[in-house]
Amino acid sequence: MIRRILFALAALTVLTAPATAQKKAATPNWAATVTPGANGAYVIGNPKAQRLIEYLSYTCPHCGAFHKEGLVGPGGLRTQWLRRGLVSLEVRNFVRDPFDLTAAMLARCGGPARFAANHEALFNNQEAWFKVLQPFSEAEGAKLPADQVAAMTLIADKTGLFALLARQGLTPAAQRACLADKQALANVLAMTAGSWDVKGFDGTPYFVLNGKSLPDVHTWAALRPLLPPLPAAGK
Repeated sequence: MIRRILFALAALTVLTAPATAQKKAATPNWAATVTPGANGAYVIGNPKAQRLIEYLSYTCPHCGAFHKEGLVGPGGLRTQWLRRGLVSLEVRNFVRDPFDLTAAMLARCGGPARFAANHEALFNNQEAWFKVLQPFSEAEGAKLPADQVAAMTLIADKTGLFALLARQGLTPAAQRACLADKQALANVLAMTAGSWDVKGFDGTPYFVLNGKSLPDVHTWAALRPLLPPLPAAGK
């Protein structure tokens, strides 16, 4: 009888082990989730988690530094807080110039499914883009077409943004259509205008955590201690 009981317990262990492993494997990677907000911003991560809002500009070097250190860097938001569903990141645009506007419009091209990859591609290649952008701006910046869509199309073509986003799977025709999207333009410009209504806002990057402005926090080193603690290893 005892032998039968031990055999049954052993069989039960074998049967339940894969189920436990399957349960762990089913834990969602919230960093792959992107949802649109009512204001037109995109939210990366668990939409019900604590909300971190970042006001940013794609032509802002300090925003680029935060992206590399705080979002995609080792131990950063994406691999820890976003992935685990502890924090969500709402990306709000603060447009500084026609070049930044062009990048912001292209980042949104393809909707929520493509936003995170477009966003990362723009910041991951910011330094290389600047090397082309700066001479173009000096030579052609004052000669941009008065028509906004035509100006953005010229910028995207001559500074390599079309080529950069094409590597993300966006065709030239799709990108041109995105630059002509009036609703997307209205959303980006509204976020820019609304940033000045945020208490303490003085430029990018600027953060708001759970509705509280962080006027003295502009780097990953300053922001990290303010985030919710990570669970202990193995949990």
